[in-house]
Amino acid sequence: MSQLRDVAMQSKAWPYEEARRLLKRYAGGAPEKGYVLFETGYGPSGLPHIGTFNEVLRTTMVRRAFEEMSDIPSRLIAFSDDMDGLRKVPDNVPNQDMLREHLGKPLTAIPDPFGKYESFAHHNNAMLRAFLDRFGFEYEFLSATECYRAGRFDETLKQVLLHYQDIMDIMLPTLGKERQATYSPVLPVSPSSGRVLQVPMAVLDAETGLVRFEDEGELIEQSILSGGAKLQWKVDWAMRWVALGVDYEMSGKDLIDSVTQSSKIARALGGRPPEGFTYEMFLDEKGEKISKSKGNGLSLEQWLTYGPEESLAFYAYREPKKAKQLHLGVIPRAVDEYWQFRASYPTQELDKKLGNPVHHIHGGKVPEGTMPVTFGLLLNLVGVMGDAGKEQVWGYLANYVPDASPAKYPDLDRLIGHALAYHRDFVAPTLKRRAPAENEAAALRQLDAELAALPATASAEDIQNIVYALGKNESYGFENLRDWFKALYETLLGAEQGPRMGSFIALYGVENSRKLIAEALARA
Repeated sequence: MSQLRDVAMQSKAWPYEEARRLLKRYAGGAPEKGYVLFETGYGPSGLPHIGTFNEVLRTTMVRRAFEEMSDIPSRLIAFSDDMDGLRKVPDNVPNQDMLREHLGKPLTAIPDPFGKYESFAHHNNAMLRAFLDRFGFEYEFLSATECYRAGRFDETLKQVLLHYQDIMDIMLPTLGKERQATYSPVLPVSPSSGRVLQVPMAVLDAETGLVRFEDEGELIEQSILSGGAKLQWKVDWAMRWVALGVDYEMSGKDLIDSVTQSSKIARALGGRPPEGFTYEMFLDEKGEKISKSKGNGLSLEQWLTYGPEESLAFYAYREPKKAKQLHLGVIPRAVDEYWQFRASYPTQELDKKLGNPVHHIHGGKVPEGTMPVTFGLLLNLVGVMGDAGKEQVWGYLANYVPDASPAKYPDLDRLIGHALAYHRDFVAPTLKRRAPAENEAAALRQLDAELAALPATASAEDIQNIVYALGKNESYGFENLRDWFKALYETLLGAEQGPRMGSFIALYGVENSRKLIAEALARA
């Protein structure tokens, strides 16, 4: 363990860099509360999505790194801001007319449109917890409504009222003139309608939480404690950091200004803002910001249909401060790179292991096992097989992988399922094999002749050497090897990129590959 800690203290892997900032925060030992608190927040007006997964996963990676480097206990809270008033009706839920009648009410006071739970928030909170449990995250769930109503925030809410003007001085310069005129850090809950009110208010007594505000033309005096109000979200975020003692929370680039304001408010309340990490946003295929309303993103279910969970975790781990495109086309590479890193892990020195993404994906407990073929190769195989099933794919794999069976290679069996789905939904609809040019056809005819002359014992490397030699043969007029490989991919596989052709031909079989060549030559 001491060696691991020594190496981790020097590692440039970003979870260790983040963990070292937390160690510096508590250089003198554990905080007074006895543990370091990580938080990830969730707005329960919508269902969990790929961003939720990424934020909890990345936070968990930092927490694990911290635990490897320190004996200070840690906790992770998944906080649901379920006392927030519903501002608009989501377009992906039933009973929308019913929800419109409850606009402005806390999500925990709105009936569940799905008819399964006691409120809309309870439904979405249950979805969140099932979602987090599905991926094995270790966390504690907290509900804003329960915290407010149970008085858990009361002492900090009193501080909000005591420092009311300080908070106004922080927030008002960030708002437009119209918003300034009506802004209040505190949002009282109407005693008559139950709605969260966006109205100006006056502090009457900070110690008892008593405030005055207007509700439907009537002046109301009530305490904001124990659920009588909630806070504007930037103020709420700061209050929560202080009340719970949050030490670490990451957020997206779009919340940089919010972090700045909430940090100032936390200090005004006498607290210390948490250590933070700003991650970049995902982009779509065109490089535009992903928007739920536009529907231009990639859902979690889509990724998990076409690639395993580990590949998504790998994609989330790599370069979190760099904007990355998130679309179906990135999945195959993420799958193959994950397995490349996993294959190298067992033989690496400790410092390299700690910098290997799979160490952080699996919390230092990297499973044994290798992947005998790449996902890219599987996709090419499925692509030329047409309407195939798992059994047929395993039949071809027997040519290439000794003792190939689902029992021996369960990870490969799952990957075949992903490859079949990816081809069916994403590749097949646009698959088109072009006709070869004259020089390409000549090279293909020679390739066919040499494949026909191969002994049955020929290896993938033997076949690759033939392919390589043909591409280097100046008589076929290829400017470089890349042009020859591109011609093979486009005429035989219907793809712009592809595998090592020697491996593919060995997997698909020489005779089957010769049939592909014959089909390509028939188009010439």
